[in-house]
Amino acid sequence: MNKRPNTVLVIGATGSIGRLVVAEAIREGYAVRALVRAPDQADHLPTQAQTVAGDLTRQATLLAAVDGIDAIVFTHGSDGGGKIGAENIDYGGVRNVLAALGNSKVRIALMTAIGVTNRTGAYNRSTEAHDWKRRGERLVRASGMPYTIVRPGWFDYNDVDQHRLVLLQGDARQAGDPSDGAVARRQVAEILVRSLASAAAERKTFELVAERGPVSADFDALFAALETDPPGALDAIRDIKNMPLTQEPERVREAMRLLAAV
Repeated sequence: MNKRPNTVLVIGATGSIGRLVVAEAIREGYAVRALVRAPDQADHLPTQAQTVAGDLTRQATLLAAVDGIDAIVFTHGSDGGGKIGAENIDYGGVRNVLAALGNSKVRIALMTAIGVTNRTGAYNRSTEAHDWKRRGERLVRASGMPYTIVRPGWFDYNDVDQHRLVLLQGDARQAGDPSDGAVARRQVAEILVRSLASAAAERKTFELVAERGPVSADFDALFAALETDPPGALDAIRDIKNMPLTQEPERVREAMRLLAAV
């Protein structure tokens, strides 16, 4: 699917990144549909965006949201919901949206986090958020749909002259603090939206940080320099192999089997 999508569904549209994605997608000329939990949450979204109510934890409520779309940008997060929230939202939201799509094929941009393969750090031990976000990544790869997976650094910790985007692979920065890298929310939203129409971004997974220097303009060149995820692989190229599928919870393996059967 190399053609430019027309209608983009933004998951997490009312969040700090999602709102920027909605605005950026409108600027880029897309028809934008914003998923909200309740109609009153749409008050601060641009009037050009169509809003549709749905609950990421309930697949049946997502059918109207995915009807007729040809791209999705996932920016949702469990926002401190602990282990249950991480499973139900970070992972379950991806699972339920993909299930609601059925046989439809769409272009996907999924935002997770830098350090997502770090299973032993204090943050993941207490929340399991990295593990569940990574399982969401795996579902997207297993779906067979064209995708880009973006793992941003720390939001808005960048200095005023720190705008040159750097795309990394291997998820090697795992300090768990801003020394891993920072990037502006605005630039995260921009690269998510730009990936939708870029053939060079397909089947690419990368960490996103900003270094000192001017704003990056040639997004295709940034994407083209990356290695592609191996066909049929659950994890990104260069990722550490520390999450064997055979040791995953049965409910996770079952979700993978159901997705593969679609």
